[in-house]
Amino acid sequence: MLGVALVGLLLTACPGAFALNPALNVSQYTHAAWKVGQSFPQGAILSIAQTPDGYLWLGTEFGLLRFDGVRSVSWPPNQRLPSGPIRSLLAAHDGTLWIGASKGLASWKDGKLTQYAELAGHLILALVEDREGVIWAGGYSVPTGRLCAIQGGSARCYGEDGSLGEAVSSLNEDSKGSLWVGVTDGLWRWKPGPPKFYPLAGELHGLRGLAEGDDGGLLIAFRGAIIRLVDGKAEEAYALPAAVRQLSVRKLLRDRDGSLWARTSHQGLVHIHQGRTDVFAQPEGLSGNDVSDILEDREGNIWVATFNGLDRFSDAAVATYSAAQGLSSSRVVSVLAASDGSIWLRTPDGLNRWNHWQVEIYCERGNRLAPAPPQRAARPEVANESAATELPEQGAGSLFQDDRGRIWASTLHGVHYLEIDRFITASGVPGGRVHAIAGDSQGTVWFAHQYDGLIRFRPGSAVQQISWSQLGHRDFADALAADPLGGGLWLGFFRGGVTYFKDGQLLASYTAADGLAEGRINDFRLDQDGTLWAASEGGLSRLRNGRVATLTSKNGLPCDAVHWSIEDDAHSFWLYTPCGLVRIARSEMDAWAAAVDKNKDAKWMVQAAVFGSSDGVRNRANAGGFSPHVGKSPDGKLWFFSLDGLSVIDPRHLPLNGLAPPVHIEQITADHKTYNAPSDVKESLPLPPLVRDLEIDYTGLSFVAPDKVRFRYKLESRDRDWQDAGNRRQAFYNDLPPGKYRFRVIACNNSGVWNEAGAFLDFIVPPAYYQTAWFQLLCVAAVLALLLACYRLRSRQLARQFNVRLEERVRERTRIAQELHDTLLQNIAGLCLQIGGLSKVLAVAPASAQARLKGLRQQGEECLREARQAVWNLRSLESESLDLTTELRESGERLTAQTPTRLIFCVEGEPRRFALNLREQVLRIGTEAIANSVRHARASTIEVRISFEAKGMRLRISDDGRGFTVDGASAPGHFGLTTMRERAQEIGAAIVISSAPERGTSIEVTVAL
Repeated sequence: MLGVALVGLLLTACPGAFALNPALNVSQYTHAAWKVGQSFPQGAILSIAQTPDGYLWLGTEFGLLRFDGVRSVSWPPNQRLPSGPIRSLLAAHDGTLWIGASKGLASWKDGKLTQYAELAGHLILALVEDREGVIWAGGYSVPTGRLCAIQGGSARCYGEDGSLGEAVSSLNEDSKGSLWVGVTDGLWRWKPGPPKFYPLAGELHGLRGLAEGDDGGLLIAFRGAIIRLVDGKAEEAYALPAAVRQLSVRKLLRDRDGSLWARTSHQGLVHIHQGRTDVFAQPEGLSGNDVSDILEDREGNIWVATFNGLDRFSDAAVATYSAAQGLSSSRVVSVLAASDGSIWLRTPDGLNRWNHWQVEIYCERGNRLAPAPPQRAARPEVANESAATELPEQGAGSLFQDDRGRIWASTLHGVHYLEIDRFITASGVPGGRVHAIAGDSQGTVWFAHQYDGLIRFRPGSAVQQISWSQLGHRDFADALAADPLGGGLWLGFFRGGVTYFKDGQLLASYTAADGLAEGRINDFRLDQDGTLWAASEGGLSRLRNGRVATLTSKNGLPCDAVHWSIEDDAHSFWLYTPCGLVRIARSEMDAWAAAVDKNKDAKWMVQAAVFGSSDGVRNRANAGGFSPHVGKSPDGKLWFFSLDGLSVIDPRHLPLNGLAPPVHIEQITADHKTYNAPSDVKESLPLPPLVRDLEIDYTGLSFVAPDKVRFRYKLESRDRDWQDAGNRRQAFYNDLPPGKYRFRVIACNNSGVWNEAGAFLDFIVPPAYYQTAWFQLLCVAAVLALLLACYRLRSRQLARQFNVRLEERVRERTRIAQELHDTLLQNIAGLCLQIGGLSKVLAVAPASAQARLKGLRQQGEECLREARQAVWNLRSLESESLDLTTELRESGERLTAQTPTRLIFCVEGEPRRFALNLREQVLRIGTEAIANSVRHARASTIEVRISFEAKGMRLRISDDGRGFTVDGASAPGHFGLTTMRERAQEIGAAIVISSAPERGTSIEVTVAL
């Protein structure tokens, strides 16, 4: 799990970059391996270099790889390197990468690849840059090797005369500026001054390993040994063990802390440090035994290239000691940090006392613990060790140091305490599985025995045994803690639960129902104020003044289970969990405690720093069955046992990686097409229009813990705030609109040191033609023109409709005027003349005048009816609310009202609505026909039948009146038939008029819909 780097942690850590602790063996460093065929393409890795931009470069059998700690890519992407495996690499100070292949030399800088004809066809074995910036290249060829100095793009070469033999195998410049050249049969000091040769024959492939010693002398790997050249004479520099002398030592590397690293051809890696030598090979986890190159990077990591992969060794916060460092076994079951600074630890095959690389081992003999015979020691790499090997299996047990300083240890056969350098058996205390030991200030010692219960031992008193059932439990106690303030004893049980025992009585008991963490109680710790901390499978519980609160993953822990807890000298809490080693500042714990004291249901989150495998922590799933689980030595270091040894961390000197990681934006993938980022940051990368899916790949180059490099990114003009990407190395965007963008990314290393400058990339998403401003303006203009055209068209339609309606109204009013003129006015004029003549007849013939007056009255009533009908015709034109059938019915009923004519009205089919003009014309035709039947035909019956059909409508009006001759001309002054035909023609309807004298009249109108 990734750790959260707290500010307090950084302030207490040592400044500067990481560096390997020279006091440790290789196996104690954090080791990571990448295998060929899994993390890298096929082909052995032959050389390593790191350029100033932070990238690692790997020369392989099949080309060049660029590596950022997480992923590797073949390089260069589009240019051809010299053929053959890449045997040597050099990163120059100006950022140039020099590439030595089997058949030539090339350099890469700013996207440009340059090859050098002077070394074409030569196997380049060695590259070095001197203090003047000159690049020296040494190669192999037949018949002669070659040494070339390259400066300013030109090369000056030596060795054509055969003076260098067939190969220049190694190059080294020391701190004094001397350039040393290793050849087949010796060594040249090439500069300053004239070249001078030192014969050293005997290496089959020439001198490969050159390095500067800590005293400034030249170290040489020669015939399986490491020698020093002093005054032109060779002398042994290191007294290597016999096993190491059998190795074929090749390249040498002196790291920044003075340790010497040597590669071998078949036996792995040799590490020489502080007078000790250890070997790390494939059985110990190295990717391969054939080591080809070694490199120390800018952060102090050691990189080892093998034929099978790539390995990294890093310093870590936690170091682990195992059998390789002198312990009787790598399996530790309990650890005690004694007050004198020594560390006691229990293994299945002995009791170990560790004191500054000296290990003393005690084994059980005759039911007593005694030092193992010195002659049985068999770990020569550990100085002054008195260890025993091949000890018989003795089981395991717990440890304890009482107030008098005595060390107590349980064994299979009894319990013993160390007094005056001699272990004494505690009489009456049974041996076996004693899970915990505790003691009070009165000299009483308590033992939690799995089978015999709670055992009380006090010198001069009888041993007392209290069964677990007497304490209300069917299981056994795994944890004990004596309460110095209350005088009682705290017990934590295997199946959960905590009890307080005093003076033979149980005074308190706590379970999960009281808020205690569920599961096994692994460990106890008491604060000076009497607060009890119980580490269990369900969390870390706090018991104070009868109140219980539990810290779990819901409050910020990486997981619920806690193996143990301890407080360091700065009062910070350290917890060992299956998810790693956790550090919580005291202020965080106090804030949580205050919150839960105020409200037991408070959801308070603590900020925790988590140390994982990259920090050297070796996790274990359970706490183990014996105690103590952890101890703090007088120097403040915390000692605890992991799954495979004894681990230690110094909270006061936590390593800090003070180098901010270089950040690079590598490429953009737009709609599945990849574009490399420009080498010049001032350039903008053009992308195609209409980009939908955009992926931006970036990286941060910190190799101490690449999985802990965290990133934040921001796309300006798109993202308001920085986006936290965690350790993800890609950013994704969808459907970006056209525009200019700047993508920024920053990163921090495993210690939380941020590169605030980061990296940025400018890119452009151009608009498609329809996204351009001119196209949008054209579209706006076109829309406006279309709207204008629609407006004009509609205006014309409305004007046309208005004119049509106006013409209809004028025509209708003209017709009505004609009717009024031809009928009403003429009738009135006739009435006026007859009334004038009537005055003359009235006096002469009164009876005749009366008859004539009656006729005049009838004519007046007829004129009145015709006037009303004309007025109604005008009003009906304005009606738009009724349908045709209703209006025609009402019209017929008005016309036949107060007449003897009977109106029959029939509707067939489903009535439907009509356009206003069509409805009015059909209505006028029907009304005119009914009026004619009433007025002129003197019909007794008028039948109106409207039939609605699928394709149209048919109107038939028939009567039984006087009839007339259809072919005959209309009566003078009467336009009824003519008007009906005109109306039918206007709406496109067919009209058929049938009539004959004394046979009635039939008018049929057919309208297509």
